[in-house]
Parts: sequence; C-alpha cells; structure tokens
Amino acid sequence: MSSSGIVHLVGAGPGDLGLVTFRAKELISAADVLVYDYLVHPELVKWCRPECEVFYVGKKAGFHSVPQEEIEALLVTHAQAGKKVVRLKGGDPYIFGRGGEEARTLAKAGVTFEVVPGVTAAIAAGAYAGIPLTYRNLSTSLVLLTGHEDPTKKETQVDWRSYGALKNATLAIYMGMGRLEFILAELQAGGLAPDTPAAVVQWASLGRQRSVTGTVADLAKRVAEAKLAAPAIIFVGEVVRDHEAIDWFEHLPLFGRRVAITRTRDQNSELREKLEALGAEVLELPLITISKNVDKHGFVEILAELGSYDWIVFTSANGVRYFFEEFLRGFKDIRALGLLRFACVGKATAREIEKHHIRVECMPETATGASLADALIETGSLDSAKVIVVTGNLNRDKLVKKLEAARAIVDRMALYQTEKNDLTHDPVADDFRQHGADAILFASSSAAESFYAQGKALRLADGAKQPLVGSIGEQTTETLTEQGMPPDFVAAKPSLDALIAALTQRLAKG
Repeated sequence: MSSSGIVHLVGAGPGDLGLVTFRAKELISAADVLVYDYLVHPELVKWCRPECEVFYVGKKAGFHSVPQEEIEALLVTHAQAGKKVVRLKGGDPYIFGRGGEEARTLAKAGVTFEVVPGVTAAIAAGAYAGIPLTYRNLSTSLVLLTGHEDPTKKETQVDWRSYGALKNATLAIYMGMGRLEFILAELQAGGLAPDTPAAVVQWASLGRQRSVTGTVADLAKRVAEAKLAAPAIIFVGEVVRDHEAIDWFEHLPLFGRRVAITRTRDQNSELREKLEALGAEVLELPLITISKNVDKHGFVEILAELGSYDWIVFTSANGVRYFFEEFLRGFKDIRALGLLRFACVGKATAREIEKHHIRVECMPETATGASLADALIETGSLDSAKVIVVTGNLNRDKLVKKLEAARAIVDRMALYQTEKNDLTHDPVADDFRQHGADAILFASSSAAESFYAQGKALRLADGAKQPLVGSIGEQTTETLTEQGMPPDFVAAKPSLDALIAALTQRLAKG
C-alpha cells in the first residue's frame, strides 16, 4: 500500500484487450483497489494482485448498479486511506465517460489523481468497421456527439438540425440507439440529404461486432430488422461509403464465431488471445483449477539428493512455476541445481524453464508424455540414470513406465493438483447455456471429464446452438469418446496453433 493515496482514471478501451495501453496494465498490476465499469474486458481484472480489492460499478442503458455519487465517494475514501486506486472506464475517461466529473470531485477533495487516456469507442468502431472518420477532400471534420440527453435540461440538449447543415463532416454519435429514428429525422430536417450514408456498429472491436449500413433515410429500419442494440456507435457521413471496400475485421477467418475454451483461467489467456486475433468471440469456461499442492516430505527428500539426479522432467508450465517457487525458498543460487538436465513437453513449458536462463535439452516435436519418454530414450542416457518427474495428482503413468522400462530410476515429485471447477453460477457458463457456441475446445482429458461431470449445469437451453467439439490430441480424444462426445475435429499435433487450425478448417466447411 502506498503511503499517500492516488486515483488513476484509466481508459480501458473499447473492448479488444490489445487496445489497452501499457500504462493501464502497469497501474492495474500495482493497484490496491480496482473500480471497474460495464464494457471493461474481464481479462483486465485478472491483472490485479491477489490482495487487490475489486469493485464492480457497471453502468449500462437503463441500469446503474451503483449511483455516480457513491462511485466518487468510493474513490475518495480509498485514496484518503492511502491506497492506489485504479478507476477503469470503458473507452476514454474524458469522452462521454463522466471522467471529468470524477476528476473534479477528486480535485475538490484534495486527492492526487492521474488520467490515462484510452481508445474511445468511435475511433475503434471506425477502424474495425472500415469507416475512416476523416478523409481528405471528403470529410475534414469529426464531431463526437451524445444521443443520451436529460429531458429536464433543455440547455444541454443537442440541436440535431444544426448538425444536419454541416458540410464535409463525419458525425459519431454515442448512446443514441434509443433515439435513432428521431436523431436521423432531425438531421434531415436540418438539411442533411436523405441519401447520406450512415451506419451503426455494435460491440466494436470484439468478435461479436455487428455493423449495418444504409442512408439516413432507411438506417433506422435496417437496424431494427437486424435487431442491433446498445452498446453501439452511429456514424453519419460520406466516409461510410468505404465500409465494404476497406473492412478488414469482419473478414477475419473466425469473425462472428462463438468459441468456448475450457482450460484453467491462467492457461486460457494464450488461447483466447490467439482466437480473438482471428476475430472469434471467446467464452471462457475454466472447467478445471490447478493449484499448488506440494508433497513436502517427498520434495525435501529429493532436494537433499539433488546432486545425484541426471534429469528433471516437466509436463506442464504449472509444474515449472511451482518447482522454482519451492526450490528458491531453500536455495538462493540457481547453481544449486548442479548438472541436472531439463526435459519438458511443449513450447509453453520450455519458455517457463528458459525464464531462469536454463537450457531445455530434450523436448519432443509432439507434445505428449509418451513422446517425451521416447525422446529421452533416444538420448541414450537413461540406463541407471536417476530421473525426477514433476507431477500433479493426475499421475503420468505412461511416461514413468516408459522411462522405467528403459532402466531409468524414476522418482515422482508431486507439486500440484487438478480439480474440477463448478461453473453452476458462472455468468459466462450461463451465457453458454442460453446461447450455445459454434465450437468448444478441449485441451486436456481433465477438462473433458469435468465437462461430462457437470452435464446438468452446462446443459444447453432450447434453441441454443450445439457446438462442434474440438480435441487437442490423442489422450483428450480418447476421454471425450469414452464420455459419449467424440470430437468433430482433432488437432494435427497437440498444440494450440494446430487446434486452432483444425477449428478454422472445420468451421470453413460449414
């Protein structure tokens, strides 16, 4: 906790995690208190330290979970208690985000604060929907407007007719979906030609983005037919004509596809990022939880004889993290590992080892325990060699048996446990139940087993889309098949990239 409190008013961007600033991530990771809004990407909350206090104060049309006055009081109270407070706001704090009101309150209370800009929704919606907001000789000005007005304050209401008379301008209208027909009619009454191009972009920058184009005369009807709603940005101006010609995001291979992923919350991040980069809307269903569970007696015994071992074998990045956490409690010098050689399954596990400036000497091309055993046997170093296999509660019997058959002396080091995660009350799981998905991906047998065990909790509602089932490899495929869910597609080799390639190919077939 800081000795003197501060509030950071931080723009969280429009939704795409890649548009969040480096400064925002730095502040979230160091915060004592996080206060966040609706439309903030849930991954941002995961950046907090475990001891950080988290408050959701989300606002959306027709619903305010916490009144603005209470939000401002919350910021002041925690800052005056000496805490680092991060106030995460969708888009940019100073563009229709009430950040200015919060800054004024903080200044009045004598609270130190910082404002961190974010990518505002109009900028993102234009970029992700193929609508350049300005264009030389066509649109020389950009006007940001709010369609949300207080009917009791006539002096602040927008004179839409005056904006209808503007020339060579692009109008970007926030919070106007509830008054779309009125706004477009008023613009026309002010002199705007009925055939002026116009568009609505909903959920800009996310895999669920949808856009509708038309003219100011027919856009309201088109939007109603498409059933678009808030959150959305309305664009009016000649620049909308370029939408189809330069739209890139809506042509990505997985755009508009809902994909459920089932790894642990920590492991989901890499897969989610890869899928979102291809335009997918990702539903995180962390069906398993992996936590440290050290057999302290066995761990101490092995460490006491560490110098006598030839190899240490890892089958997951979690095992690497937990091993070094415990190892560095007892040893302050990495050289205490002696001449121990490192072997592992998969690039992610190798990267975790290499963080400690240790070279991985054995890693098979195929990321399975059996393949790792084969690769170790091929080194010709196992006869009478002493080998540590780092495991969880789900033992790697095939790996160990193969090593022992090659005359290695194998000791298991139990450092973590895998448990089923109950998703009965999880909001993302509820979304999955209500709407389904185009596909659900399984990257481990334990996730497949957890999904089967929670059949009732994850049963799809009538009308929900039945997802295709994807498997990362042989062992997961075997488990899915045993449980009556034979996969619709399987990765060519057990890696995330291969699983995504198989998904893309299968969905392309329809």
